[in-house]
Amino acid sequence: MKDCEMPGREHEPLLTSLKRAQEEHAWLSREVIIEISRSLGVPVSDVFGVASFYSFLSTKPRGRNIIRVCGGVPCYLKRSQMIVEAVADKLGIRPGESTADGRFSIEFTNCIGACDTAPAMLINNDVHGDLTPRKISRILKLYG
Repeated sequence: MKDCEMPGREHEPLLTSLKRAQEEHAWLSREVIIEISRSLGVPVSDVFGVASFYSFLSTKPRGRNIIRVCGGVPCYLKRSQMIVEAVADKLGIRPGESTADGRFSIEFTNCIGACDTAPAMLINNDVHGDLTPRKISRILKLYG
């Protein structure tokens, strides 16, 4: 390790490139992963490994609005599964799926940092907490 390098930062340019590409393309296609591999001089398998490891990156198409339901301990204890069921019932999809019209995708993820408002979810970058099925229905209408 060089003197100026910080431990754990060896993938930072790769993560930055992946994040930027996902913001531009909405997901990381095979073609995008190959291009990032070429531009950074990193093996395709490494780029794919990083892209598929992080839950906020996606190697498959997703809806315009990404719903991430928190599965951290506080949310779990306050029935985060009820959130998943309410969203699934309203949209007709399960975690890992997208609506046919491409408006929504739902994912179950680890802590989103909203423990004080458990149960919580993210829609894109917006945190929604203290959730109930009725509140979820109103929130989803905002992203319609």
